[in-house]
Amino acid sequence: MKKILFTVGLWCLALCVQAAGHISRLRAELQDSRSDYVFVVAHRGDWRHAPENSVAAIKGAADMGVDMVEIDIQRTKDGGFVLMHDGSIDRTTEGKGNVADYTVEELKRFRLRRADGSLSDETIPTLEEALTACKGAVLVNIDKGGDYLSEIAPIIRKTDTEDHVVLKGRGTVEEVERQLSGYKDILYMPVVDLDGEGAIPYVASFLSVFRPQAVEVIFKTDRFAKLSYLPVIAASDCRVWINTLWASLCGGHEDEKALSDPDAHWGWVLDCGATVIQTDRPEELIEYLEKKGRRNL
Repeated sequence: MKKILFTVGLWCLALCVQAAGHISRLRAELQDSRSDYVFVVAHRGDWRHAPENSVAAIKGAADMGVDMVEIDIQRTKDGGFVLMHDGSIDRTTEGKGNVADYTVEELKRFRLRRADGSLSDETIPTLEEALTACKGAVLVNIDKGGDYLSEIAPIIRKTDTEDHVVLKGRGTVEEVERQLSGYKDILYMPVVDLDGEGAIPYVASFLSVFRPQAVEVIFKTDRFAKLSYLPVIAASDCRVWINTLWASLCGGHEDEKALSDPDAHWGWVLDCGATVIQTDRPEELIEYLEKKGRRNL
C-alpha cells in the first residue's frame, strides 16, 4: 500500500511540475517579441461546444490547444465575481434579471444556455472556479478585470494563478502602474482604437515607459495610414494583438470570412504583424497556423 501511495504521489507531483512548466513556457514565449509563434486566444472559451464563459468552455479550449482563454466577469449583489459577459443573465441562462441583483448562491441556481439556446447542466462559474480550471492548462485574459483589480486580487492569489493572468484596459500609464502596484506577475496590455484620435501618442506612452507584452489594436477599416504603426509596435519588444471576432474590430478580416479564404484574412492579419489573435474559431485558426509553421512552441 505504501508503495502504491508513493507511486501515486510521484505521479501527481510530475503532473504539477508539467503543468507549471507549460505556463512558464507560454509566459516566456509571450514575453519574447522576437518569436514568430502566434498565440491563439479563445473568445469566451470554446463556446461552440459548451456554454460561453463556462468551466466546460475553458477546459474545452485548453484541450483544443489554445494558449489563452478570454473570460468576462461581473460583480454580484454580495460582492462576489462570476463569469458573465452581459450585465443581464437573460441571454445566457434560464433566469432573468441583472447579475448585480443576485448573490453568488442565487446565481448558482440557474443553468447556462448553449449557443443554440438549449439548456446545459453547466452553472454560472465564479471567478475562483474559472481560474482553478485554467490553472496549469492555459493563460487567461480577464476582460473587465482592470476595473476590479483590488477586488479580484485575493481570488487570484487564493488560486495561485497570478502568473496565468493577462489584463487589459484603456487607462493611462500612470493609472495602470498605480493599479498594478500590488501585483508581481500579472501581465498587462493597453487597448487602443487605432483609428481614434490620440491613438498613436497613447500607444507610444506605453511603449516608452511601461513596456507591455502586447498592445491590443482595434480598427474598422484596413485602408488607413495608421496601420503603418503596427510594425513600430512589433519592433518595440511588444506583440501585436488583433481580434478577428467581428469585422469592426479588424478592418473586415473576421473569422467567418477566413473560413473560406484564410490567407486573405488570417493571413492578412499575420502580414500586419499580429502574433496574438483572439478568435471565435480557435480550432480552425490553430490548424491554419500549424500549416504555416507558426505554432512551434
